[in-house]
Amino acid sequence: MRVLITGGAGFIGANFVHHTLTHRPDAEVTVLDALTYAGNKASLASVADRITFVHGDITDRDLVDSLVASTDLVVHFAAESHNDNSLANPEPFVLTNLFGTFTLLEAVRKYGVRYHHISTDEVYGDLELDDPAKFTETTRYNPSSPYSSTKAGSDLLVRAWVRSFGIHATISNCSNNYGPYQHVEKFIPRQITNIIDGVRPKLYGDGKNVRDWIHVDDHNAAVWTIIDKGVSGETYLIGANGEQDNKTVIELILELLGKDAGDYDHVTDRPGHDLRYAIDSTRLRTELGWQPRYTSFRDGLADTIAWYQQNEAWWRPQKAETEQKYAVSGGTQ
Repeated sequence: MRVLITGGAGFIGANFVHHTLTHRPDAEVTVLDALTYAGNKASLASVADRITFVHGDITDRDLVDSLVASTDLVVHFAAESHNDNSLANPEPFVLTNLFGTFTLLEAVRKYGVRYHHISTDEVYGDLELDDPAKFTETTRYNPSSPYSSTKAGSDLLVRAWVRSFGIHATISNCSNNYGPYQHVEKFIPRQITNIIDGVRPKLYGDGKNVRDWIHVDDHNAAVWTIIDKGVSGETYLIGANGEQDNKTVIELILELLGKDAGDYDHVTDRPGHDLRYAIDSTRLRTELGWQPRYTSFRDGLADTIAWYQQNEAWWRPQKAETEQKYAVSGGTQ
């Protein structure tokens, strides 16, 4: 199988490349990545001789057309994905998440190529902290930021292209990922690397905002399950029952790094900060037979901390630039 992975130098995409080469060693993998700040070729260094890497943008119609023409499957990870950045400058999110997805859809329509679309639970908005409900495949879209609204728009484009043009496509909406190769701007790696550097973590508001965490390896195993067994035109939610509030996550990171669990500061909450995400992945489990390997968030987090401790050479070059950006913008997580 010839597989084109967009955003394959990003966090989840790079882990998907590694997962694919490990579990499907006969796959011919091509990575298309624009190498913006969130893309890092170093994440693919250990497999560089086993892939074809193309430095380019998913909005480049001619480039996308030429790559899709010679592939069997497109797995679309490429996205602008940071909420704080989308509030500061929404334009790249509109271009990449909407027009980039459109460009890919037109190419797979032209060549009849199988397509899988990676999305997020943030398209559904948020849930109340005391609401027992979880997001399902039928939950209505209610995005609350430029990031989540453009991802919602990209999902709807995929659905329209399936219905209008009959492309063979599936969609997955996943909860918050954590694990190796995640950019240090993100919540968990930023706290880990700050503590390693002796910097007190900062927590938005009272820290009661809840996220449903899943290890990136479990996410990517689920994606392949959907590619193999999923029904064209259908959406599947990926989650591992990993609900944790941000306060608990920071305190657990501190504990696992041998620090006092209360050694952090509270700061003013960010605008439009969603309260709670929670995924109901029943359909994925019952219809397609997927199960997560990391059923303990503590164990998965401990493995992630160990990876950052052992791979400082990977994250150190991006750390200073990230912290300087946050110092200017006033963002904390």
